[in-house]
Amino acid sequence: MNSSFPLLQTINDPAELRRLPRTQLKTLADELRAYVLQSVSRTGGHLSSNLGTVELTVALHYVFNTPDDRLVWDVGHQTYPHKILTGRRERMDSLRQLGGLSGFPQRSESEHDAFGTAHSSTSISAALGMAIAARIKGEDRHAVAIIGDGAMTAGMAFEALNNGGVEDCKLLVILNDNDMSISPPVGALNRYLAQLMSGQFYAAAKNVGKQVLQVAPPLFELAKRIEEHAKGMVVPATLFEKFGFNYIGPIDGHDLESLIPTLENIKHLKGPQFLHVVTKKGQGYKLAEADPVAYHGPGKFDPAVGLVKSSAVPKPTFTQVFGQWLCDMAEHDARLVGVTPAMREGSGMVEFHRRFPSRYFDVGIAEQHAVTFAAGLACEGLKPVVAIYSTFLQRGYDQLIHDVALQDLPVVFALDRAGLVGADGATHAGAYDIPYLRCIPNVSVACPADENECRQLLSSAFEQNHPVAVRYPRGSGAGVATQPGLQALPFGKGEVRRLGAGKGIAILAFGTLLYPALEAADKFNATVVNMRWAKPLDVELLLQVAAEHEALVTVEDGALMGGAGSAVGEALQAAGVLKSLLHLGLPDTFIEHGDPVKLMALQGLDAAGMAASIERRFPDLVAQA
Repeated sequence: MNSSFPLLQTINDPAELRRLPRTQLKTLADELRAYVLQSVSRTGGHLSSNLGTVELTVALHYVFNTPDDRLVWDVGHQTYPHKILTGRRERMDSLRQLGGLSGFPQRSESEHDAFGTAHSSTSISAALGMAIAARIKGEDRHAVAIIGDGAMTAGMAFEALNNGGVEDCKLLVILNDNDMSISPPVGALNRYLAQLMSGQFYAAAKNVGKQVLQVAPPLFELAKRIEEHAKGMVVPATLFEKFGFNYIGPIDGHDLESLIPTLENIKHLKGPQFLHVVTKKGQGYKLAEADPVAYHGPGKFDPAVGLVKSSAVPKPTFTQVFGQWLCDMAEHDARLVGVTPAMREGSGMVEFHRRFPSRYFDVGIAEQHAVTFAAGLACEGLKPVVAIYSTFLQRGYDQLIHDVALQDLPVVFALDRAGLVGADGATHAGAYDIPYLRCIPNVSVACPADENECRQLLSSAFEQNHPVAVRYPRGSGAGVATQPGLQALPFGKGEVRRLGAGKGIAILAFGTLLYPALEAADKFNATVVNMRWAKPLDVELLLQVAAEHEALVTVEDGALMGGAGSAVGEALQAAGVLKSLLHLGLPDTFIEHGDPVKLMALQGLDAAGMAASIERRFPDLVAQA
């Protein structure tokens, strides 16, 4: 650490922070903000959210006896200051890299990470559990949940409030109100909070009162007292106190002189408490303040310059291919409606929103509602497309089964971030969608191998009259140019992409692993089949290939257990076909963060890894090739 951070470099544990005089905390916060900016600019990561929670983090660790008092950070995008103050400062250069610090709280990483997070709106439930556990065990400690206004749109947060408000425990919920999640938050609750914070009605009434009553000082004093009483009726106190919480706020989340005395007072109050703080995403870095979405999760950049667009023409990402297809299909078919649970930018729906605003629905961070809402649209003859990350569809699984599949409704699920996602790690990996989807009746699963197939299989899915998921990874693929038009590929049909010599090995590839499979096949002159569909399997093609080859190898970028390879084995068994099989995919373990290319190589899912596995499993067939 250089001399730019003389005070921060003395803090290796929150206990050392608590020994500082309060007069030094502002300096510490300034250094901490600068260190966050410096660190993220060198490694990439979440920036805007972390810049916005610097003072709040300092105040929490200063007032509460962490880690004995538990801090539960919702999602975890905002925990870099927390990591820096809790002994991980010197490891920030390893952030989100293989073997390095996680970008989210992780219990195995530090005793200060009370609860592992990364998915939204879990903090109040977890903190309530901790607070009640302390009560049962007779331990005198607090549990604090820090949740953003975007995350407060999720039903789970209100389920926890409903439960927590009737419990006698030391629970503090802090609403970090920055008017931003990843995409701008939406919905009636957010609109309510925003109206209260803008205070236009309240400010106007106060100004009129001042003008009228200034001439009568006794009446003016009386009006000031009534004003203080009335303020309690227009702030969100009514909403949260109905849940049984004592509401305090709103207060400035960047003002340590407000935060620290307020938190110290709250420590001595009985029952569940709710503190409303107002912060600004990107606070202290003008570029991030002006564009918090762009600086939500930037790569490496020069803080003095900011984000610079590369002059190189990048390959289109799968997300961009989806976004273009969505607009083209919406132009072609007026029944199409787009649904996203608060991921407009991440799912590639910005242009669709601009061009078809009446057919675009951002339902907030509410995956369960998104799925059932789409089911309702489908019941009335519309064709909903739910753009959702693979890892987030897990949160709407009951609705997927009960509300969509059971009723066999034509909902298309565009599953972004399938497979390993790299720096975000296990919490965001789309490793489980093939197993959890293919076991549901009526649901089909398409696995495009490249960008053009992604567009074509989306069209295939849209043509169906039942639920279909199209899974595709983050980033770019093989770089195959997309064809114009909305041509669909045959439903449930694969293709032989490479015909090998003899009756040796056939590789059955699902999704983008087709291309490393083709490279590996060159070594053994093996056949390669682009399966395209995990469900329904192209059983006719499978049995034909099985009859012509001695061994079959399946490759997929998802969980092996219950995955596409398992489907192949089940289909062969059902047909009474005995065949030597090798299944390659993701093992039965959570795979942590790191560069996705390295992670895939470590799992043996690059061309070299596939070839090595095949050589070990079928040495005789390889020797004959």
